[in-house]
Order: sequence, then C-alpha cells, then structure tokens
Amino acid sequence: MKTLVLGLGNPLLRDDSIGLRVVQELRVRLGDKPDIEVSEDYWGGLRLMERMIGFDRAIIIDAICTDAEPGTIHLLSPNDIPTQRSTSAHDVNLPTALELGRQAGAQLPTSSEIFIVGVEADDVQTFDEALTPEVEIALPQAVEAVLSVLDREREKS
Repeated sequence: MKTLVLGLGNPLLRDDSIGLRVVQELRVRLGDKPDIEVSEDYWGGLRLMERMIGFDRAIIIDAICTDAEPGTIHLLSPNDIPTQRSTSAHDVNLPTALELGRQAGAQLPTSSEIFIVGVEADDVQTFDEALTPEVEIALPQAVEAVLSVLDREREKS
C-alpha cells in the first residue's frame, strides 16, 4: 500500500511549523521504507488533494486550533475538519477538495484511508522559528502518533 506522510505548515510561524518538524523526525525513522513517502507542503484544500493523487493512504500532520490544551494530539479524519481557514476565496475545505478530485477521476485514498494528526497549537501568528514550549514537548508524541497509525494500518493489510 503506497502511503504519503505529509507535514503541513509554515516554518516561520511558531507552532504552525509542527507538521514540518514531525516529518523531519519521521524521515530519519521511515527513510528506508519504499512504500512510504515522507514529505512536506505548505498548502491545503485543492493543492493538498492534488498532492495525495496516486497514493492509497495519507497521513497528514498539521497544527490545529481548538479549545484544547496546547500540545494535545488529535487523531482526525477529513470530515472532522469542517472549516477552511484559507485567505483565498478560490480554495475549498479538504472534504470538498477530495470530492472534486474523485469526481474528476483522480486516484485518491478513500476517506477511511486519510488520517490527520493535529497538534494543538498555542501560537500560529508570531514570526519565530521556535515552537512554544508545550508544542515542543508534544513533538515526540506526534511522531509516535503517526508511527502508531502506520503500525495499526499495516496490521490490517
């Protein structure tokens, strides 16, 4: 099963870089697995959907802002992300992007094969390359969450 592990974020906006930091760690641990591509990106919506074309499974790691404590790890599906916080009126949320891609005939993972590891952020607006302390502490937990999803899904196949 061809799997994409994709970290999202902006490396210059404090906790928004958590997805990128997680995949940096995962590259070391998963680099020898030919069926797993570990990568990073900076886009959501339609561009994120396009990035998943050709994969059977996707694990996306990103910062998330809810009312949870900073550093909380959320395991989500595409339908758990109801809003699009894009500055572009031409972009769409992930479930809509996936549906559009499928209608266009793109080979995409099914919604049950897309996993989102969200790390609760504290600060995604300050220009700084350092994570806040709570999110820095959560970094190894986020790495383990991705590895756990990979292990669980390997056992099923």
